[in-house]
Amino acid sequence: MMLELKLTNTFSGQREVFQPLNPQRVTLYVCGPTVYNFAHIGNARPVVVFDTLYRVLKGLYPNVVYARNITDIDDKIMTAARDRGVSIESISQEFTQAFREDVSALNTLAPTLEPHATENIEAMLDLTQRLIDSNHAYVADGHVLFAVESMDGYGQLSGRKLEDMLAGARVEVADYKQHPGDFVLWKPSADDEPGWQSPWGRGRPGWHLECSAMIKAHLGDAIDIHGGGRDLIFPHHENERAQSCCAYGGEFVRYWLHNAYVDMDGEKMSKSLGNVKTIRDLLARYDGEVLRLALLSAHYRSALNFSGALLDNAKSTLDGFYMALRNAADVVPVTISTTDTSVFKALLDDLNTPEAIAALHASSKSLNKATGEARAKAKGELLAGARVLGLLGCDPEQWFTGRADSHALSAEKIAALIEERIAAKRDRDYARADAIRAQLNDAGVVLEDSASGTTWRRI
Repeated sequence: MMLELKLTNTFSGQREVFQPLNPQRVTLYVCGPTVYNFAHIGNARPVVVFDTLYRVLKGLYPNVVYARNITDIDDKIMTAARDRGVSIESISQEFTQAFREDVSALNTLAPTLEPHATENIEAMLDLTQRLIDSNHAYVADGHVLFAVESMDGYGQLSGRKLEDMLAGARVEVADYKQHPGDFVLWKPSADDEPGWQSPWGRGRPGWHLECSAMIKAHLGDAIDIHGGGRDLIFPHHENERAQSCCAYGGEFVRYWLHNAYVDMDGEKMSKSLGNVKTIRDLLARYDGEVLRLALLSAHYRSALNFSGALLDNAKSTLDGFYMALRNAADVVPVTISTTDTSVFKALLDDLNTPEAIAALHASSKSLNKATGEARAKAKGELLAGARVLGLLGCDPEQWFTGRADSHALSAEKIAALIEERIAAKRDRDYARADAIRAQLNDAGVVLEDSASGTTWRRI
C-alpha cells in the first residue's frame, strides 16, 4: 500500500494529498537566511520543520531536491558592513558559515542545493526582462518595478484584495510608482554600493526577485513545495508568485507551506523587547537536540511559546529516551525502516510532530518493559522513529556524561568519587557514601545504582 502524505496548502487553505509533478524528482524550496547577523530561534523553526519534511519526503521518493538559498546581497548586509568597517563579502561569508554551523548543531541535513543570490544575477536579469517584455514591469527613475495591477489574481496567496493589502504593510512610498503596491525588481546602486551592470543601469536586485530567479535557475519552471515562515506570505511569497507566474505562465508552486511564529515566554520576539535569542546563545546552554525537540513540540502551523520551561521539558524527555537506550545497551536492535514506524505515520498527517513525539514515548516505554526479541524490536522502533525526527543521534553514554562546562567536574574526577563511594559502602561507611552522593548531586551529577553497578549523568 502506497503511503499517503497530506499537507496543508496555504494557497487553498485546505489539507491536501501531496502529489508531486514528477515522483522521480520531488522539488522543495525554502527561503534561507539573509546573512548579516546570527540566526535567532525564530529563524530556526522553519529550518527544523522543513528538514523534518525533507526526511519524510526522502522516505517516500527516490530523489528529493531540496534548495535553501542564501541571501548575500541586501541593504541590511550593507548596513552591517558599513557599521563594522568591513566588506560586504566579509559579513556575508562570516554569517553564512555561522548559520551553517548553528543549524548543523540542530542535527539538520544539508540541503541538496544552496544557491547564493550573488551567483545568480544573470537569472535575475533574465526574469526582469521577461516581465518588462510582457508588460508586467516598467522602468521608472532608474528602478524596474512590478506592476501589481497587471496580474489577475494578485493577492490570492495571502487572501488579500489589492485595495486592502497595503494597510499595515511596509510599503515604500515613491512618486515614481504607478501604484503604491508596485514592488522593486531592480534598483540603482551608488558608486560605493555593490552593483551589477544591467540594461537599466548599474544596480542590484530586489529581495523578492532573487528567490523567483533561483527557483527557475536550479529547480525549473514549477516546483512541488515552497516553504517558509508565515511572516513571508505577504509580501515576499505573494510577490514571488506574481513574478514567476507572470514571467513563465501557470502556477509555479503546487504546495505552499508556512510555519507559525515563535514567541518568547508568551511575547512576540522583537528587538525592541530585547527578547530575541540566537541559536548560538542557546547552544551554549543546551544541546542542539534539546532545541530541536523543543521546536518540534508544537505543530508547525501552531504558534510556539519558547521558554526555559519548554527547553527543560525537552531535555527531560530526551533524558528518558536516552536512559531507555542506555539500559538496553547490550540489545542488538531489529533493523526497521523509518517508513514502518508509528512516528512516520504521524508525520504523514501534515507533519503532526506532537503525535510523532507521543509515538516515541510509546516506543521508549515498550523498550523499558519488553524482554527478549520484543526488546530488540522496541529498540529498533525507537531508533528508526527518532531518526526521521532527527533525534537520538548521540551515544547514550556520551549524552549523560560528555557535555560539561569548564567549571564542572571532569569524567575522571566523577569516576574517582564513585570508586571511593563504592569502597565506603563496602567498608560500611555509609555516612561517607552519602556525602559523596550529595557532593556529586551539588555538582550537577546524579548517581543511579542498579544490580549491574552505578551509572551517572549530568543534570
